[in-house]
Amino acid sequence: MHALTTLDFLVRLAAGVSCGALIGVERQWRARMAGLRTNALVAAGATLFVLYSEAVGDTGSPTRVASYVVSGIGFLGGGVILRDGAGVRGLNTAATLWCSAAVGVLAASGKLDLAVLGALAVLTVHLVLRPAGRLLDRAPSAGTDPDSTTRATVHLECERQAETQIRALLLQALAASGLAPTGLRARREQGETTSLRATVAVTGDVTAALEQVVTRLSLEPGVRDLHWHLEDEHDRAEHEVLA
Repeated sequence: MHALTTLDFLVRLAAGVSCGALIGVERQWRARMAGLRTNALVAAGATLFVLYSEAVGDTGSPTRVASYVVSGIGFLGGGVILRDGAGVRGLNTAATLWCSAAVGVLAASGKLDLAVLGALAVLTVHLVLRPAGRLLDRAPSAGTDPDSTTRATVHLECERQAETQIRALLLQALAASGLAPTGLRARREQGETTSLRATVAVTGDVTAALEQVVTRLSLEPGVRDLHWHLEDEHDRAEHEVLA
C-alpha cells in the first residue's frame, strides 16, 4: 500500500466535494432543505474521514471508518425528516445526504470514476424518476372508474346579510368547475348566520373539482365556515324528502 501523497489527498478531496456539490445543485434548484453547501459538506466530511484512515496507513481502517460514516449520516438525516400533518417530509433529502456521503467515501478510496458514476446515478433518480412518480400518483387506483359519478355535499355558513351574494357566488363557483347542483338548501341559524348546503354530482376526480370551489369561496369575507364531504345514505334520504 503506497503512502497517501498531498496530491492524491487534494485530488480525492476535490472529487468528493465536486460530486457532492453536483448532487446539491439539483437540490438547491428545487429549494430543498439540504442544498448545494449541505451536500458538498457531507461529501467533504465523508471524504476527509476516510482520507484520514488512508493517511495513517492502517489497511483495515478505511473500511471501519466508512461504516462509522454511515452511522453518523443516519443521525444527520434524522434531523431533516419532519412530520407534516399526517405525513412525513424530508425522506428524500435524508436519502440524498446518505448518497452524498457514499460518493465521498468512493472518492476518498481513490475510486474517482465510481464516485462520478454514483453522483450521476443520484441525479438520474431525482431528475428521471420524479416525473415517473408523479405519473404513478395521478394514475387511477385499481378498480376505480375515472368516468364514475359521485354525489357530494358542499356546506357553507355565511353572514345573513351576505346570503344572497354568497349563494350567487356558490352557484357561479360550481358552474366554473363544471358542476351543476342537484339540490340547494338554505337554513337560517340562530344569530345572524345562514347555512347553505348544495348537493352536486361529480364525474371523475371529486377532490380536484370541489377543492377548486372551496378555494374560490374561502376568500369571501362573509363566509364563516366552508367544507365538503361525500354524500352518505342519510344525506341522500334527506335530499329525496326535501325534493
